[in-house]
Amino acid sequence: MRTATRRLRWPGPGRRSLRHRLACLTVLALSDCAVGPNFHHPANPATDRYTAQPLPAAPAASVTPDEPAGIDRPAQQFVVGQNSPADWWKGFGSSELDALVDKALHANPTVQAAEASLRQANEYVAAQRGAYFPTVQASLSASKNRNAVQVLAPTLTSGVATFNLYTPQLTVSYVPDLLGGNRRQVESLQAQADASRFEYDAAYITLAANVVSTAIQEAGLRAQIEATQQVIALERESLSVMRRELELGAVAEADVLAQEAALAQVESTLPPFQKSLDQQHDMLAALTGQLPSEAPVSEIKLNQLRLPMTIPVGVPAQLVERRPDVRAAEAQLHAATAEVGVSIANMLPQITLTGAIGNASTSISSLFTSATEFWSAGASLTQTLFAGGTLYHRERAARAGLDAAGAQYRAAVLTAFQNVADSLRALAADQDEVQAEDHAYSASLESLNIARQQVNLGAVGYLALLNAQQTYQQAIIGRAQALTNRYADTAALYQALGGSAPATPL
Repeated sequence: MRTATRRLRWPGPGRRSLRHRLACLTVLALSDCAVGPNFHHPANPATDRYTAQPLPAAPAASVTPDEPAGIDRPAQQFVVGQNSPADWWKGFGSSELDALVDKALHANPTVQAAEASLRQANEYVAAQRGAYFPTVQASLSASKNRNAVQVLAPTLTSGVATFNLYTPQLTVSYVPDLLGGNRRQVESLQAQADASRFEYDAAYITLAANVVSTAIQEAGLRAQIEATQQVIALERESLSVMRRELELGAVAEADVLAQEAALAQVESTLPPFQKSLDQQHDMLAALTGQLPSEAPVSEIKLNQLRLPMTIPVGVPAQLVERRPDVRAAEAQLHAATAEVGVSIANMLPQITLTGAIGNASTSISSLFTSATEFWSAGASLTQTLFAGGTLYHRERAARAGLDAAGAQYRAAVLTAFQNVADSLRALAADQDEVQAEDHAYSASLESLNIARQQVNLGAVGYLALLNAQQTYQQAIIGRAQALTNRYADTAALYQALGGSAPATPL
């Protein structure tokens, strides 16, 4: 990840220094080269894996949350050498989720701002390219004048003191880009425009992933609320039975009070769930470009989503080419490289060609006659000899900026691989967690059924039933949370892999 640099060095003072300087300038002008280092694409990391261990291979199968508890869920399969599809979110099998993503991509102001910034950057490039051509200006001036004829020689040949003067003029100026300073400036702006394009891609991919993740979290919270409500219904039913038995003297009042406390504890878990659900709704509204009061409530169900079991992960060594944030960092590195050339060109002589043609007359009727014509042509060579070290320090600042951009690019590469590795490890942990929650749910449900039977037979007290109900509640909510995490982490993996950005919106 290095950039090759080529610095123009001047010899010491004297005639030899002048000859060398002129020779260097001549070579640069004739070879159509530009001063400063040339940018080279950083080499891709030489790696064939994202994690320390190879990715596990597993047969693909479709898994949905409504499958019987306790089954063995197959692990997701990661296909190396194949890139993710552009519409990866459709792998979750929800038309409502697809509609949310599509609405967000068209209405979200963050993406719209990124698109406008891209257009702005491209216009700056086009504006700088205009410096390759001469500047032509037309002017027309009219004035009324009086000369001090007793002090100065008459301005007019007639000697008249008061006169009108009309002067139309056409001026042409041109600064040849012999040293490539303007080419380096265009190169820098073009690289910044490329960075804006990749930042647009990153905003697009991040928005899609955020919408999917938020919708999944919302569906997961709704599933946990439904599960909690089911537990509350069971707790209330048990409490009703115990109160009747208390009246008959079959149970102690302490057992009834314990059941009431358990019911109140379960009911207290609903408000936090509802608060989180409302917040997820508000976030989804903002992501889709709507006010919370205007956005309809999403009805995506967790058990209606399909978990993508086959995920293309591409080639690890080419991850830097798929991640828009890494590509943006590379473009910034390119811009910083070109800025070094711009700073060097500002230290060298500048040639300016100028020309003017026009007329000057005291009357409009004779304005465009040959006698009133004038013209001029010339060239100037300007070299800054002393500026208090300004140009020197600007060149050093540009080189420091290049070093910073190189470090930021390397950091972006490391972050990209870390994101993918973290997502892969998260999915592996999710697989184990879901499997464990499945078994916990199955065991707690069986335990609850046995406890009910034993209570009805009088073999155990209501305290055993209360403990079984609490275990079941924790298991059913934990299972919903584990499934939600698995779906959300799958979306995070697609984002970490770079997703797939749309065509440039211009």
